[in-house]
This record gives sequence, C-alpha cells and structure tokens, in this order.
Amino acid sequence: MILLIECLIAIAVFSLIVVPMDLKNPLGVISDYPPEIRKKCEELGLVEKTEKRFSAKDLVRKALAIIVLIAAAVLVMIKINHAENFWQGFLYTFIIWLSISWFDALVLDCIWFCHSKRMRIPGTEDMKEYHDYLFHIKQSCIGTLLGIPSCAVVGLFVALVS
Repeated sequence: MILLIECLIAIAVFSLIVVPMDLKNPLGVISDYPPEIRKKCEELGLVEKTEKRFSAKDLVRKALAIIVLIAAAVLVMIKINHAENFWQGFLYTFIIWLSISWFDALVLDCIWFCHSKRMRIPGTEDMKEYHDYLFHIKQSCIGTLLGIPSCAVVGLFVALVS
C-alpha cells in the first residue's frame, strides 16, 4: 500500500513540474516532440537547427533532476520503505520509476499532448505527427531502460547504508 501511495505522489509531483513547464513554452521542450515537428520548427525559424536532439542545457537539467531524484529515492527507500538490501531498494525504486514513465507516456503524452491544442506550435498545427502514439510509447520504453542505472544506484546506496 505504501508503494502505491508513493507511486501516486511521484506521479503528482512529476505532473506538477512538467505540465506547467510544457504549457508555459512548448518550444522550451521541443526536444521531447516527434522529430518531424522539431524539423518543421527549424524550417520555420522557431528554433535553431541542431544536429543533436538535446542541447547541453537540456542534458545538464536532466542530469541534475536525476541526481535530486536519486537522493530523494534513497531517503524514501531507507526511511519510509525500510529497504534493507540492494534488491529492495532497486525494485521499489524501479516500480515508482515505471509508474511515472508509463503515466507520462499514456496520460500526458498519448492523451494530453496528442490531443491538446495548447501544445500545438504555430505553423505545425495540422501535422499528423501530433497523433504519433508509437513515438511516445517508444520513448517511454527508452526512458524505462534509462531508469535502470538510476535505480541501481539507489539500490547500491541502500545496501551501503543498511
């Protein structure tokens, strides 16, 4: 039951961070849009053309978020979940990671992003890629795999501290 509550809290916190940022400036999160939409925005001069999907600023922001999340997860695993070994720390954290990742893919991306007029960028409104559900599912699978090392770090810290 505690794990379910933690998943719901994590989803809520994630949503409270992501949704306002996305609504404030969709171009600010253009790196998360399907490639065809990013390309069209470059052609329209709305964003600079880049060879890389993520800028150095994006990578630093994501790295800092991961560090903060790892620290928070270690505290939660030890103080609330009473995890005692690597596998407990890893698995509990991975379940929370999965809940956020799939909520993001299914609810925020496939339902909200794909259907919200507020997320449309001027000049790209009619692009069929806004309804590319497979893009979001693939990105979630990648995100799920990227969570494994972070969850392993949490498990390692739990094992070292317990």
